[in-house]
Amino acid sequence: MIKLELLPWSQPVAGAAAFQVLRGHADPSDPYSEYNLCDYVGDNPVRVYDARLELCQRLGISYVELVMPRQTHGTRVAVVDLRFMRTGINSQKLQLDGVDALVTKLRGVCIGVNTADCVPIALFDPEAGVVAVAHAGWRGTVARIAREVVLAMERQGALPQRIVATMGASIGPECFEVGPEVVQQFAQAGFDVDAIVKRHTDAGKAYIDLRLANRHALEQAGVLPSHIADDTPCSRCHCERYFSARRLGIASGRTFTGVILTNPDGSISRDARRFF
Repeated sequence: MIKLELLPWSQPVAGAAAFQVLRGHADPSDPYSEYNLCDYVGDNPVRVYDARLELCQRLGISYVELVMPRQTHGTRVAVVDLRFMRTGINSQKLQLDGVDALVTKLRGVCIGVNTADCVPIALFDPEAGVVAVAHAGWRGTVARIAREVVLAMERQGALPQRIVATMGASIGPECFEVGPEVVQQFAQAGFDVDAIVKRHTDAGKAYIDLRLANRHALEQAGVLPSHIADDTPCSRCHCERYFSARRLGIASGRTFTGVILTNPDGSISRDARRFF
């Protein structure tokens, strides 16, 4: 049975749940085992469909109410509204192509992203009833996708100071080794490299704290520091629970991070089923 891990909001708020789909049974000979929901990383399409269907059944939503983009490490944000939901599947695919973040106010719709070491960020404004989710790899982080998704939420009625954010499992600062050209891009983008880069002088290597970089981007966008939860496991160190491209290779599964609006008791409004 598919297993979900609840991501805690930084503040005790009700009305939305953020979660990750755990990998499940990790067969050492199968880098896609067991629950991969991403359909463009080389996995068997039938298995991907079955995993998505099982998640929908767990959430009590229909298959078309599970929305995820085809990510490209950019900063495009798509709004999932009634207009989007009423378009055909081909139109939806076009609208989701090249998108790395989603925003919605719709109840009964789960939006999510797929990651394998990149930082997944879920956001929620409880007063405006707006949720969002973003995929922040190092390129997206440099381009401040965190800021772009906050701006998109604002256009839906959210206020940065009300937003709470939580990050899912991603590569930790002790494991994300990068070359000097990557450090330079962060510096040129205005990030405090002294804060986010740890240098191992003995080996001449640099390691970037992607979570901290995204925290800084969220704070610069107006999200309060106390509203950000970023104490999450390292995907590379725990590849038995989460997919890791650095540990398993690019031809492997992805960890799905989703967010969905709920009733105050944690149920989904569509059929009042308990979420967790």
